[in-house]
Amino acid sequence: MTPPRLTFFCELGAGPLQALFADPALLEHLAALRASVSLGLLDLSEQRAAVVRRLHEAGIPVIAWQLLPAEQGYWFNLDNAPQAAARYTAFRQWTAAHQLRWGGVGLDIEPELHELRRLLARGWRELPALLRRLRGSERLRQARDAYGALVARIREDGYRVDTYQLPLIVDERQARSTLLQRLLGVVDLPADREVLMLYSSFVRPHGVSLLESYGAQAGSIGVGSTGGGVELPGAGAAPPLSWDELSRDLRRARLWCADLHVFSLEGCVRQGFLTRLRSFDWEQPAQGPQTKTRRMELMRRVGKAVLWAAARLLPR
Repeated sequence: MTPPRLTFFCELGAGPLQALFADPALLEHLAALRASVSLGLLDLSEQRAAVVRRLHEAGIPVIAWQLLPAEQGYWFNLDNAPQAAARYTAFRQWTAAHQLRWGGVGLDIEPELHELRRLLARGWRELPALLRRLRGSERLRQARDAYGALVARIREDGYRVDTYQLPLIVDERQARSTLLQRLLGVVDLPADREVLMLYSSFVRPHGVSLLESYGAQAGSIGVGSTGGGVELPGAGAAPPLSWDELSRDLRRARLWCADLHVFSLEGCVRQGFLTRLRSFDWEQPAQGPQTKTRRMELMRRVGKAVLWAAARLLPR
C-alpha cells in the first residue's frame, strides 16, 4: 500500500510557532514525508509570515487555515460570517504585504468556541439554550449565502478551498436535514476538499468505530489528537493519542482514503512521532473492533431517522 498524502495541522501562537520551527530537523522531517502543513492563522504577524516563507523555501506546501479571535467565535460558524469575510480580506492584505504563497485556504466549521465550552461543561443542562436555536432557520440561510460568497471569492483568488467538518454533517446531509446545523451553529459548505475530523482521542474507546463508520464517506480524513489546540472541558480534555493509537488510526484511515490530516504537528513533535513516521510500515494490517463498528452504524441509522423526521415535522 502506497503511503498517503499527509497534512499536519499546526495551531500555535507566534512565539511558540517560531520556537517549534527553530529546529531545522523539523523541516527535514516534513520534506522527507512530502507533507503539507495547515497553519492556523491565530494572528497575521511578521513572525508567522517568516515561518510561512521558511516552509515555502523548503518546498513544503502551506494551507492558510482561517481562524478568528476567540471573542468572535474562533472557528467559522452560523453567526460570524461577516467577521469571517473581514478576516479573509485582512489575510489577503497580509499575504500581499509579505509576498506569501499558499497551497490552499482552509475553513474550520465548528460551533462557537464559548458555546462549545458551555455545552461540554454543562451537558444536558444546556439543552434549552440549544433548542431555542431551532427557530433560527433564516440565520442558516443567510449564513449559507454569505459563506457561499466567501468560498467563491477564495476560488476567484486562485486558491483551493478546504473545509474541516464534524462527521455528523455527513448524517445531516444524507437525511436532508438542517437540525444539527441550527442546533450547533455549523454550516454545510461545498468545498474542493472536505476533511472529516475523526479524532478518536475524544471518543475513546469508540475511536476505531468512528473511523470505520465514516471513513468510506470522507474525501480526506483527519486523525488525532496528538496534543495541542484550544483547551476544552470534558471530552475535549482527553489525553493525546499514544504512538500505538496513532499508528492504528493511520492504518485504518489509509484503507479508506489516500489523503490524511493529522492533528497536530506540535503534538507529534512533542512525542517524537515524526521520526517514526518516516519509517512507518503502511503495509502492516490494520485491526478494528467489528462489533463496536456495527453498534456505531446502528446509532447512526437511528440518528439519521431522527434527523429525517425532524426535517419534515419541525418548522424550517
